[in-house]
Amino acid sequence: MSHTVAEKILQAHTDEEITGAGQIVNCRVSLVLANDITAPLAIKSFKGMAASKVFDKDKVALVCDHFTPNKDIDSAEQVKGVREFAREMGITHYYEGGNVGVEHALLPELGLVGPRDIVVGADSHTCTYGGLGAFATGMGSTDIAGAMALGETWFKVPPTIRVEYTGTLEPFVGAKDLILHLIGRIGVSGALYRALEFCGPVIDGLSIEGRMTMANMAIEAGGKVGLFPADEKTLAYCAAAGRHGDKPLKADPGAVYEQDISLSVSGMPPQVACPHLPENVRPVDELGDLRLDQVVIGSCTNGRIEDMREAAAILKGRKADKNVRLIVLPATPRIWRQAMDEGLFDIFMDAGAVVGPPTCGPCLGGHMGILAGGERCLATTNRNFRGRMGSLQSEVYLSSPAVAAASAVAGVIFNPAKL
Repeated sequence: MSHTVAEKILQAHTDEEITGAGQIVNCRVSLVLANDITAPLAIKSFKGMAASKVFDKDKVALVCDHFTPNKDIDSAEQVKGVREFAREMGITHYYEGGNVGVEHALLPELGLVGPRDIVVGADSHTCTYGGLGAFATGMGSTDIAGAMALGETWFKVPPTIRVEYTGTLEPFVGAKDLILHLIGRIGVSGALYRALEFCGPVIDGLSIEGRMTMANMAIEAGGKVGLFPADEKTLAYCAAAGRHGDKPLKADPGAVYEQDISLSVSGMPPQVACPHLPENVRPVDELGDLRLDQVVIGSCTNGRIEDMREAAAILKGRKADKNVRLIVLPATPRIWRQAMDEGLFDIFMDAGAVVGPPTCGPCLGGHMGILAGGERCLATTNRNFRGRMGSLQSEVYLSSPAVAAASAVAGVIFNPAKL
């Protein structure tokens, strides 16, 4: 039968014949992931199962990126437990300290994820790897423990929503705006346990980093996975990361979709998600003069080198408003060094920014940018739930790096085209 991209990947990892959405299948996994918040729970469950070793020490990744560098005693104890488990199991891919980066930026650049892989992670934004053509999804820590022990897990084959983007992008409009526009249209449950399969000429023109930005936020629409075909751009990116043997991937002609959505982006302005849900999306120019206390540029959504360059292009020769705390967090050590070597740090620091280490940090209200009551932040992150970045009385808005940088300069949420 003809398969969607999601069905095609699942079929390659199971001995059962996939006949359509809703079917329960057992699949072999390519990689199992956990971080410093979720791994301790998975390790506890792993030991409770009386498992003695992981299924493959090269196919488990433990990335301590959320509360690191350790912000307090509790976070230090959590990382210590993960570190000791990694040593006990001989896990190859354990990352901490100077080697750690935000997990969903780190693993792709290390070549650990790619086309046709099945990746399960104890983190909801594991879906990022769909930008590379991987069936990648978040799971609870108990399920992750089982996958670490067995090397397999079960899935209900998801129905697929096909999303086609057509038209021509305006200046300062990119991947973040595309995904925010979709979430604003279908809502935070519009793709609940669905696969979002992205296609169309606009998608073909996106960089791999842009595709990962979009896949990253599939979960914000409720999606099980966000998937892109693997084309020559994908294969070149993976080869540069040290992967070899990957092949192109696309849906079969005649594949069955639950829904088709077509979006024309011609004339679309930059998009901003307003408190307190990612679906509360409005064009930037409709927001008026909303004064800001903080701007954060980074995270697994927009902390890659393209994002750093986009922000630097806006900030060059300009100063952040004196009332705005501008925080820039390159997502991995490699990105950090590249940004420094390209002179981007000079631009950020001349603009008055704080340049921090690779960490999730403020995105989840962890550290290095917590909001007080009544404060307002614009961030390039993926979630703006009430209290997400600190006080329950704070507000978080979401945007692209270009809008974030322009807004830091203006002191209000601002369209970069008007600078």
